[in-house]
Amino acid sequence: MAETTRSGHAPAAASGAILVINCGSSSVKFALFAAGEPQPRLWSGAIERIGLANGRFRAVDAQGATVLDETGEIADHDAALGLLLDAIERHPSGARLTAVDHRVVHGGPECDCPALVTAALEARLRQLVPLAPLHQPHNLAGIAAVRAARPGLPQVACFDTAFHHGLPRLATLTALPRALFGEGVRRYGFHGLSYEYVIDALRRDGVHVDRERIVVAHLGNGASMCALAGGRSVETTMGFSTLAGLPMGTRCGDLDPGIILYLLTEKGMTVEQVQHLLYEECGLLGLSGVSRNMEDLLARPGEPAAVAAVEFFCYQARRHLAALTAALGGLDRAVFTGGIGANAPAVRAKICAGLAYLGIVLDAERNAGGARTISAKVGRVRVEAFPTDEELMIARHVRDLLAANPAAQGA
Repeated sequence: MAETTRSGHAPAAASGAILVINCGSSSVKFALFAAGEPQPRLWSGAIERIGLANGRFRAVDAQGATVLDETGEIADHDAALGLLLDAIERHPSGARLTAVDHRVVHGGPECDCPALVTAALEARLRQLVPLAPLHQPHNLAGIAAVRAARPGLPQVACFDTAFHHGLPRLATLTALPRALFGEGVRRYGFHGLSYEYVIDALRRDGVHVDRERIVVAHLGNGASMCALAGGRSVETTMGFSTLAGLPMGTRCGDLDPGIILYLLTEKGMTVEQVQHLLYEECGLLGLSGVSRNMEDLLARPGEPAAVAAVEFFCYQARRHLAALTAALGGLDRAVFTGGIGANAPAVRAKICAGLAYLGIVLDAERNAGGARTISAKVGRVRVEAFPTDEELMIARHVRDLLAANPAAQGA
């Protein structure tokens, strides 16, 4: 690559390390963890603008200090993953990669837990591409790129759908003809790794999650909510695809299907054009005409379109949160997480406004001050806000899977 800067900071030496990657269409996000408990994060970073002349490969250590920052052309995912694996192996930390784990959006109805990547698993995941056309191909490209660069390195797939595998049957149904259910047209749910992390974090803090009715709001560029009883998903806002439920950065959220028919028949749009519209041009970006970023919109209080986009997002989130309590028969705890949920007190306040009848009352000072518990003492429901860590959840899965399959570590 054309330009390189490096710092002298090195992660603590480790006998083994787990690399977690999330491949998008033109980027690879990654995190490197020590393989042993408590699995400290060694690196975080991203390779961006893959396929362009101005590609960038940046990594920071656990303290946020720059480990490397390189710019230049990165031809494809094969080149990107090759750069990343080489950088880890030549770094003076001496960390030896024991496995690479991939965040895979769709595991289908069969996958209820992480799995070692095999030819049979890859074949099954390829069959799911039509169910997640904008995510699944890139997840599979990352698997293929690692295999090409390091054929003997074990790979593990963790699925965003797995946490919802035990959804009650009613929660998986649509009102389409029953025959389509057998063909995979059903509600799956996503953001499962985030919800799993939140439940795990609550358990580690001594919360008896099995006794509580909980709604977790994962609010970010992608946004959804999940109702949990006994620590398990019983209902969620995303369904068949990652388009459903809440409006998002560029995705539409729930939409009258008649609008799709109208766009196809009356507006003459192609299927590809409609797909691009729903995934890339809607949500906060479409409503505001300015930005998909909530922080940008909150900084524009004088622009009616930006204000309307924020208000719509919060209204829909409030409506969905209340609806999820019907699946639980009440509510004991609500948790806000994700980039918006954990970091935007104004959004949390707008969502919770008017929900006192459910027992949700925020403490304005604690909410604005970034406290973890943001509910007021007069509120019956405990409300919290803290960051999620899907990458750490994935690393824990890999550690446990490899411990249960010692032979895989020598693959």
